[in-house]
Amino acid sequence: MPEENNIPEDDKKNQEEISEKSNCEECQKLKDECEEYKKGWQRALADYQNLQKEMNARRSELLQMSEREILEEFIPVFDNFKKAFNHHPDFDESDESGKKIKNWSLGIGHIMRQFKDILKAHQVEEIKTIGEKFDPKFHEAVGEETVADKEAGIILREIDGGYILGNRVLKVAKVIIGN
Repeated sequence: MPEENNIPEDDKKNQEEISEKSNCEECQKLKDECEEYKKGWQRALADYQNLQKEMNARRSELLQMSEREILEEFIPVFDNFKKAFNHHPDFDESDESGKKIKNWSLGIGHIMRQFKDILKAHQVEEIKTIGEKFDPKFHEAVGEETVADKEAGIILREIDGGYILGNRVLKVAKVIIGN
């Protein structure tokens, strides 16, 4: 005969209740543990997502910084190119060498426009100078001239071009102003 049959009915109920209570307590303990692991996992996931956002922001910042550095190195070359172009020799289109100089000048002008287009594609703009009011945020006065028909503080000549990227000045324009 199995031993269960020897256990009185009241004792069986008590054992079942104790067993159910211990199972419930163990279940609750496991549920609590499960919830704790779930919260830990959610925190780790949130931390990972924040790290990804931070890394993307840093990567973007580094790319912008390196683009800005390249543009800052490129600008003096472009300025010198503009200055050289502005001093092209005079030519007479009636003779063969004059036609060659004209074609050379047109080709160099095209290259200069390509440079300007590249700068514009990277949101770099030239600072306006001649005829504008002097602004120390964008201009550096390297000299003054007295001109009767111009008011003081107006830019008369540009010595060196200036450039801005968005709202950041990459290079101030060096100018001569009227006094």
